Amino acid sequence: MRRVVRVQAEPFDVAVETAHLTEGDTGTGAVASFLGLVRDINHAEGVHSDVAGMSLEHYPGMTEKALERIVDAAAGRWPLRAVTVIHRVGPLALGEPIVLVLTASAHRRAAFESCEYIMDILKTEAPFWKKERLADGEERWVDARESDGESAARWLKRT
Repeated sequence: MRRVVRVQAEPFDVAVETAHLTEGDTGTGAVASFLGLVRDINHAEGVHSDVAGMSLEHYPGMTEKALERIVDAAAGRWPLRAVTVIHRVGPLALGEPIVLVLTASAHRRAAFESCEYIMDILKTEAPFWKKERLADGEERWVDARESDGESAARWLKRT
């Protein structure tokens, strides 16, 4: 299985990454993708907030290994031909891409499910720390959301 796992500060190009995912592989029949963006929504109330941007920190080496383990687990559950996981770190502005997950398989169900699985597990198991930058210049750490844990837990119930 072809795989790309990167943690980087630089922006990525979704079209380029998608083309690389299946380059030269005529056995792929489906590609699923998830692109996460920095947003300004208050999680608790679901309304626009005073967020002006975000900064992400990680533990180099540990983070990549965690992402590799998640990709390995997905490959053990679905017949994947290729996977790309790119997560950005450092300062990010509203609307900027923050994470990209691409999965390729011969059939759509495996591509869809594995992409969702990788993103759900990444949210709870990959060591990233988020800090929101507010319009007034202050910063605040972002706590893990209960819904992320619930999304990850449902995969444990599936066979």
